[in-house]
Amino acid sequence: MKIKAINGFKDILPEEAVIWQHIETRARDIFHRFGMQEIRLPILEKTELFARSIGESTDIVEKEMYTFADKGITMRPEATASLLRAFIEHGMHVRGPVQRLFTIGPMFRHERPQKGRLRQFHQMDCEIIGAGEPEIDAELMAMAWILLDELGIRVSLEINSLGCRECRPAFRTRLVHYLRQRQEAFCTDCRRRTESNPLRVLDCKNPSCRELVQEAPSILDSLCPSCQSHFLAVQEQLQLLQTPFSLNRFMVRGLDYYSRTTFEFVTTDLGAQSAVGAGGRYDSLIGQLGGPKDLPGVGFALGMERLVLLMEQQDRTDSAPAASDLFVAALGKEAGKRAAVLVHQARLQGMAAAMDYSNRSLKAQMKQAARLGARFTLIIGENELEKQEGILRNMDNQEQVLFPLQGTPGEQAARLRTLVLT
Repeated sequence: MKIKAINGFKDILPEEAVIWQHIETRARDIFHRFGMQEIRLPILEKTELFARSIGESTDIVEKEMYTFADKGITMRPEATASLLRAFIEHGMHVRGPVQRLFTIGPMFRHERPQKGRLRQFHQMDCEIIGAGEPEIDAELMAMAWILLDELGIRVSLEINSLGCRECRPAFRTRLVHYLRQRQEAFCTDCRRRTESNPLRVLDCKNPSCRELVQEAPSILDSLCPSCQSHFLAVQEQLQLLQTPFSLNRFMVRGLDYYSRTTFEFVTTDLGAQSAVGAGGRYDSLIGQLGGPKDLPGVGFALGMERLVLLMEQQDRTDSAPAASDLFVAALGKEAGKRAAVLVHQARLQGMAAAMDYSNRSLKAQMKQAARLGARFTLIIGENELEKQEGILRNMDNQEQVLFPLQGTPGEQAARLRTLVLT
């Protein structure tokens, strides 16, 4: 009798591994352009890590984890909690105010295997820790969009906001009141979730439940001024970066740690399993896990198996040390907007480019450029915008030349590429 692979666990044969390698190589190249550094994590973690981060009332913790109860350890069901555990354990926040990290590897959940969903599955996970600006949320989504676009995968980006500890309780009260009035019409899971995790009812895949929540209260109507301002800024930045999106007020995600921005990349080419990747902001999670309190973070994960399936359907079949070709030092709000678009265009043209969104002093930004190992820094302030000439500094010999800011951002990026990469 032949011994076969366990149900829900899949061999990746050589001809399919070529596609995996292509995806990973392209991903590492793009992550490098955005200043991401790779971290490799263990598969086994203490069970408490996932109960505290994901949430004890979530389906993942209640029903889906592979746990060795007598040992108190679990095979990781997702990567963010493991990555943050490593970040905290090794005091990585002292290495710099912002850490950009990614990891690629297997995850494990005990659920019914189906197309695009296995019990051992693989994810690419990207996290930016230490930056709370809404521009960072948009930049991360734009990075994922570039990767999917360069892989030839067609998706739609849907976004929502889940508010914060200040505005979510009032919304939860309104939602629970709405759900209780229709309690008997919901499925068994949703009746249970009404008391333990009511936001998850909005994400139920049962058609009758989806119909029942169409008139439910929207979190977008309950956002506090700070969350409202943050979400509007995310949308404005996505428009600046020419990353198309739509609002989805029912998106809540299956993990308790999300706050403010959440997002999903969805496709119509995989049947019921429409999500290719998803993520969001988790500004209180690091403190909950014992790290520096109020240290913000945002991240996403892309499902490797689903990317491979999509590439097979569409017949499309070693990373360098983190460093930047170009750093753009922006002084002032208008300069920041111009710089963000220019950095985005530079990345599209193959350069590893970076900028600082917090409008710090020129001295602080030049120090950041040096820490990133930037070969050139382009300085743009109010005077430079008025004269339509930036200052391009060679970071090796400190020589400076004037750089014309005329033409489209794409044309400016093309000129920069010629100067920076030759």
